[in-house]
Amino acid sequence: MLVIPAIDLKEGRCVRLVQGDPLQEKVYSYDPVTIARQFEDAGAQLIHVVDLDGAFEGQPVNMHIVKEIVKSVSIPIEIGGGIRTEAAIKMYLDEGIERIIMGTILIEESFREMIQRFKEYIIAGVDARDLHVATHGWKKIIDINAIEFIKDIQNIGIAEIIYTDIATDGMLQGPNFRSIERILSNVSGVSLIASGGVSTMQDIQKLLHYSGSGLKGCIVGKAIYDGMVDLRSAIKLCS
Repeated sequence: MLVIPAIDLKEGRCVRLVQGDPLQEKVYSYDPVTIARQFEDAGAQLIHVVDLDGAFEGQPVNMHIVKEIVKSVSIPIEIGGGIRTEAAIKMYLDEGIERIIMGTILIEESFREMIQRFKEYIIAGVDARDLHVATHGWKKIIDINAIEFIKDIQNIGIAEIIYTDIATDGMLQGPNFRSIERILSNVSGVSLIASGGVSTMQDIQKLLHYSGSGLKGCIVGKAIYDGMVDLRSAIKLCS
């Protein structure tokens, strides 16, 4: 199981939000590039980057920082946040990004052709509260069940899902294991990455038990920055 460290970008800084609320932010670094290098040095095989400004505005905003991160490390970078056009996808791919995270746009009919052209690079980002899907930077909860949404995504050929539980994200109270279990037990052949709530090595140990059931990895952010999870040790535990 992969342990994937997260870098959330807001106004060029490395921050963490509580439940996706932009009014509840904590700045951890003014140098996200150095943070990325530290993650690679600790043994990370992949870095998860989110352009928070992009998510709120609906278009990439922190592209200049993302470019510098890509140049500074030799491991793959995945990026999400405000990617809604073919131009944005091509821009990131041209800069060396290997994995593009997209959300509810994936099941909109008008974008289907674009998705098919780039599906080998696309990972689905499913953000939800109590298994109800959220959109527009988590500001809007829509009447779509996350499990059914994941099944729809599979039907268009997207193989990998990042599931973020909004209620636990940034809270350091543990992942929503119940939701993870429900997804893994109700969606056959899913390749799932869990995000939100990881706060201890014990959480990672528990998630590791699901690795044989379709859980490919977990994304860890605030717990690393607050010193509650040692990235190097977590990677060793799961390798």
